[in-house]
Order: sequence, then C-alpha cells, then structure tokens
Amino acid sequence: MQHRSIENLSVSVVGMGCNQLGVACDEQGAKALIHEAIDAGINYFDVADEYGRRYSDPTDPAWGVAEEYLGGALRGKRDRVVVATKFGVRPPTRPELGGASAAWIARAAEESLRRLETDYIDLYQLHIPDPTIPIAETLGALHELVTAGKVRVIGCSNLSVAELDEAARVATELGVEKFASSQTALNIFSRGALADIMPACERLGMSFIPYYPLANGVLTGKYGRDRVPTSGTRLVDQIDEATRAKILSERTFARIDALETYARDRGHTLIELAFAWLLAFPAVATVIAGVARPGQASSNANASGWQLSREEADEVVGLVSAAV
Repeated sequence: MQHRSIENLSVSVVGMGCNQLGVACDEQGAKALIHEAIDAGINYFDVADEYGRRYSDPTDPAWGVAEEYLGGALRGKRDRVVVATKFGVRPPTRPELGGASAAWIARAAEESLRRLETDYIDLYQLHIPDPTIPIAETLGALHELVTAGKVRVIGCSNLSVAELDEAARVATELGVEKFASSQTALNIFSRGALADIMPACERLGMSFIPYYPLANGVLTGKYGRDRVPTSGTRLVDQIDEATRAKILSERTFARIDALETYARDRGHTLIELAFAWLLAFPAVATVIAGVARPGQASSNANASGWQLSREEADEVVGLVSAAV
C-alpha cells in the first residue's frame, strides 16, 4: 500500500478507525480486526481515550476500552504500526474528565500510554476545541510530552480555520510544537472542508486527515432503494430515524446510482471510488475508515489501489451535483 507523511510519520493511505472497538465487537473480535488490517497493509490506527463507550448505556461509558483492545492486539507488533489517539472529550456522565488543560493532558497521556501498552504515542491529538483553556496552555503541555519522548507528533481534530490559525501563531510565538495534522469530516457527499479546512492545512503545512469517508456507510454500496439498513449498522444503531430518512433520500439514491455507474465503467467499486476521490487531494495523508466486522479492513485496504487525477475528482463532484 502507498504511504504518505504526517510530519516524520510514514502512514498507510488507508487507516483503521477504532471507534467501534468495544461497541461492535469484544476484545477477541477487536484483535482479529486489527490483525486483519495489518495483514492487509494498514499501519495507521486511529483511536481516542473515549472510544469503547456502550452506546446503549450512556451511564456506563466503558472509558478507554478501545485503547485497551488496540494495545493488547498490538503486542509484538508495535514497531510495525503508527498509533494515533486523542484526548479532550468530556463524557456526559463524568464532566470532570476531559478538556485541554495542562493537568488533564498530562493525566490523559499517561492513562492512554498505559492502556495502549506502549512507551510513546505516535500522533497525539486534541479531539475537540476547549474554549475554556488558552491554546497556549494546551500546546505547552503537548510540547512537554514531545520533549519527554512520550509523544512523537501532535495534531488536532474538529478545529475551525480561525482556531487552526491561532494555534499556529501561538506555537510560533512560544517556540513549541505545532499541530502537524487536522482531522475533519469529508466525503464525496459532504465536501465543506474543501472550502476551508483543507486550504488552511495546505497554507499552514499541515496534513489533512478525513473521517467519515463512506458517509456513514452510504458510500459502501450496501444501501439502495431496495437495500435498507438493518440493525447492527451505524445508520440504524447510532442515527435517529428522522436523520436516517433524510440521508436515505431519493436524491441520495440518484447520487449513488451515478457514482456506482462511474466506478463500474472503470472496473471499480463504489467504496474504491470513495477512497480514490479523497486521495486525489495531496493534502490528505490517510483516510480513516471505521471497522466493525471481518472483511471490512481488507476491503478498505484494497480500495487504495485506484488513483484519480484532480480532473477526475472534479468530474465525480459534477456527477453528484447533477444528480436529482
């Protein structure tokens, strides 16, 4: 599989999102999924301290389960992979946890290192902005982790352009580590980040990491007018009925038809098109796709083989825009 860079990290262009570990599978199931991903050529694993919550019981957040499962599965394989984790989300049932203060970052990093069974985190990311804490404090704490060898590179997720600019300015003024990457939702259907976050990343010398590449499974090709989502899928288990109906509209099906035809005429699948479209943008370092069942990691990895030009990527956008 092709690799790209996040600062000095060499990452597979397709990564594995670990948000379903502990939700859609138990520890043994998680281990099998992770090993399948490694065997398929995936070396980038994206997790967070909050992942693994039991969505059916929000009073029992099962804090850190996904990190524990990932750490256990990587025993003997740590030097073959890039581990990215995140901090900062405040769980509703435990609001004293989370945030981006120096005290919390120091604690969260130690707990993530323990759960991941590793001496260092390759990419440590601020999960969401914390308006209650000055970015200078956050960056200073992250810089200390890098200096101590506990973190190699720092990144962020879900920050606005203004917040990215402010973080870059403050890091320069203080002489501390800068954010090397930014995670934002992006897929063929939801392209807002092309107009703001991606240009900001290019201007600031940051890598762009898209999540939701398959639009909650819509771009897998498994849904259609006669193929409705069932229990066990993200669309049913984690999205309310009104939103689901809006997503699975006639216009969505028309778009899927157009995209499937485009991909099929070129000897590819809809999933392959979804990944290829994202990877047509040089700023994209790796595409994070969540994995919940056997076969998904291999399918995602196989999708990395199709390379689209920017002109072809624009043509795909035209197809989506024209579908009614």
